[in-house]
Amino acid sequence: MSENETKKRMRLSKRKRSKDQLLKDDILVVDPGAARQAVVGTAVGNAMEWFDFGVYSYLAATIGKVFFPGLTGSAQLVYSFATFAIAFLVRPIGGMVFGPLGDRIGRKKILAFTLIMMAISTLSIGFIPGYATIGVMAPILLLVARLVQGFSTGGEYAGAMTFIAESTPDKSRGRLASGLEVGTLVGYIFGSGIVTLLTYLLSPHAMLAWGWRIPFFVAAPIGIIGFYLRSHLEETPVFEKMEEAIEEKKKKQVSIKEIITHHKKPLIVGMILVFFYNVVDYAVLSYMPSHLSSVLGYGETKSLLLILIVMFIMIPITLIMGYFGDRIGGRRIVQMGLIGLIVLSIPSFLLIDNGNNGLVFLGLMILAVFLASFQGTMPALLPSLFFTNVRYGGLAITYNLSASLFGGTAPLVIAWLINLTSNIMIPAFYLIFSCVVGLIVVSFFVENTSGKALRGSPPAVADEDEIQEVLEQHEEDPLWWEDEQKEIYDKA
Repeated sequence: MSENETKKRMRLSKRKRSKDQLLKDDILVVDPGAARQAVVGTAVGNAMEWFDFGVYSYLAATIGKVFFPGLTGSAQLVYSFATFAIAFLVRPIGGMVFGPLGDRIGRKKILAFTLIMMAISTLSIGFIPGYATIGVMAPILLLVARLVQGFSTGGEYAGAMTFIAESTPDKSRGRLASGLEVGTLVGYIFGSGIVTLLTYLLSPHAMLAWGWRIPFFVAAPIGIIGFYLRSHLEETPVFEKMEEAIEEKKKKQVSIKEIITHHKKPLIVGMILVFFYNVVDYAVLSYMPSHLSSVLGYGETKSLLLILIVMFIMIPITLIMGYFGDRIGGRRIVQMGLIGLIVLSIPSFLLIDNGNNGLVFLGLMILAVFLASFQGTMPALLPSLFFTNVRYGGLAITYNLSASLFGGTAPLVIAWLINLTSNIMIPAFYLIFSCVVGLIVVSFFVENTSGKALRGSPPAVADEDEIQEVLEQHEEDPLWWEDEQKEIYDKA
């Protein structure tokens, strides 16, 4: 053996021993009870956000009549969805404000604040008079309320994903993080359920006159409950460990400029993941009720009830996807979902457009199963793209920018293209395009991080008995992301 090879091996051995010692000292033992509490607290707050989205989406046709009475048919629906989509323009701004704050002062404080802001703005929509009462000021006030909602949402979902990912053991991150999307579905179900019930109980005249306001008033108690739960959460152990390291080494917090300059790859990859995820999510859950009623001519109650049943069934499927993501890899689950939508989107919409209740339901369920494959894995996959010191900020920027460009606009783009082309298969084509782009990126630029430590963090386990097992697994490569981190720090 040459002298150079001997020195190289000695350096490597020394490097491994120092890493092993670091792991022994810093490995995190996460209390399972605290992890479950984190999931519940963030999921309830997330349900508040999606309760609003569900209510607005399911009331889109009614809101169009109240605030845009001068328009008719699909044009009225386009304007209603335009007001829905325009709130997404300020989401990146909210992300740039709340994300870095979450990395600086803590995840918990920002999540509590964004929830209250969201609840107040949602409640205010219920008090806005219609166009017939105050004229053009009605849509203007609606727009202001939607902008406040969008601004607060900029710090909400990215923070919730960050909080859960940092509060759970590595081996069960996917299963527990999927609980966040259960909150999404529960919020949607609650919002759409109220709208469906009111549509059934009230006459069309009563619904148009005052009934549509009731769901927005429900935002107040949901916000109070969510704020109470979040204010009683403990800060994530990963963030606290990072704070100790920053204080000990006297490092400064990373700025937005540094995130954009030195973390380009995860930002771009994250944007594309969010692109197809949001297109599918908003197309299936937000746009579909209006597609069934306004485009295909189904009754509003029937349309809402079908989607409501589908979302109920999605809850256990989402949890199952999170469970299997921990075992075979979240990346693989996402790939299967993308391939499924590429192959079956057109057949699904042919079933939906058939008119037979059973076939319509089957078509919706096919789309829902593949959407659930994303919902069960993305809340764990997306936070793993970023290092701890930039996770909230990086995720807030990439998620909200992509969601603003492609997610919230999906219902508007689909409605506009159908109005322009009179082709009712437009939603299927849009889903296929987004999934083809997503499959390329996931297959070539995304690592499988299921069961591994988050970037910039030591491994997290549920029990002290697991520590030795983790150390043995990391004997050859203690921290899989270390070379990547060193490269970023060298550039900085």
